[in-house]
This record gives sequence, C-alpha cells and structure tokens, in this order.
Amino acid sequence: MAAITTTDSALLRLMQLSSVSLPVGGYAFSQGLEYAIDTGWIRNAQQVSEWLEQQLLYSVAQTDLPLLRLAMTAAASQDQQQLQQCNDLALACRETRELRLTDSAMGEAMNRLLVSLDLSQPLPPSAELSFVVLFGIAAQNWQIDYPTTALGFLWSWLENQVAAATKLVPLGQTQAQQLLGELQPLLPQAISRADAVTDDEIGSGLQGLAIASAGHETQYSRLFRS
Repeated sequence: MAAITTTDSALLRLMQLSSVSLPVGGYAFSQGLEYAIDTGWIRNAQQVSEWLEQQLLYSVAQTDLPLLRLAMTAAASQDQQQLQQCNDLALACRETRELRLTDSAMGEAMNRLLVSLDLSQPLPPSAELSFVVLFGIAAQNWQIDYPTTALGFLWSWLENQVAAATKLVPLGQTQAQQLLGELQPLLPQAISRADAVTDDEIGSGLQGLAIASAGHETQYSRLFRS
C-alpha cells in the first residue's frame, strides 16, 4: 500500500470539508435563488448560469473568499481577536436575514462538527458564528493552504446552488452536470478577483440578490429555509 503524504492528507481533508455530505445544512438554503425562479427572473439553465456567475464573481469573490483568507491567517497566528473581528465582519456583510441565517446556521453546525472531531476552535461556542470563518479555521487545522481551500469552498458553494436549481427550475441531472462544467472555469477567476480585494474593500452589493433573498423570507410556498 502506498504511503499517504502530507499533501495527500490535506487533499483528502479538503474533499471531506467540501463534500455535500458534510452535515452543515448547505443544501437547505437557496440564497435567493428560489424567489428568483418563483418570480420568473430565472426560467432555464442559461439564466441559472448567468445568475450564479454574477453571484460568484461579484459577491462570493468580493466577500466570502477575502474573509476566508483573513480567517486562515488569523487562525495560523492564533489571533483570537482578529478571528472575532473577521467573524463579526462576515455576519455584518450579509444583506438580509436569510443570507445571515445561511452563514450563521451553517456556522453553528460546523462548530458542532469541529467539536466532535476534536479540532481547536478559539471563538466562543455560544456566539453567532460564521460558516466561512469556521471553514477557514478547519482548513488551517488540517494544514490546507489558502488557494486550495478557496477552491474547495467555491466548489461546495457551487454544487449546493446547482442542486437547488435542479429542484427548482427544474433541471435534469444531465443539464445540472453541464452547468457545473460550464461554471467550473470561473472558480480560479473568482480566486484571482478575491486576491485583489483589500480588507477595507470586503463586501458586495448585488441588488438583485438582496431583493430576491428578502423576498424569499415572506414567500408563501418554499422548499428552502429563510
């Protein structure tokens, strides 16, 4: 049997961290996508692709990835104050109750998981915790470098969003796989965009996303959480 190297171990941990089977509830949130489909803004796979591309490049790359980088840096230096500030900023950047709940509910679930895996988590467990910050803490614990972690984080986000679209548009399984293949090349581009974001520039303002997310909070019939 071949020996597992440190690189192999980090890659396996990244696969674990990015898996849709990770019990953090990412499948339960559509992040405004359900409202956008229900109201007719999105009707087909091409429009799903355009929606996710805009969100990926101008929201996730502008907010989540820089926060992930900050969290990993703070975790590496064991700077609890910086981690707390990063956590507070992550939650403050969520424009609606739904988007904040997405981050904090998944953060709460991730915290329980880290405790069960005996991983160090320096933030107060009773606090409202950001999923993206805890994702970074877990990756740092497992010695996964930031670019690789960012790619795994993006893949997890994209897969959950496409899964939501598959149920809601609806899309067939083949269309869903085609959509994933079409959007995959944007992931390195999103990481490059995030690298240019300074700490003072973290945050995004996609009005359509905010309106869709706010609308989903009072949507009469829905499959996903608000």
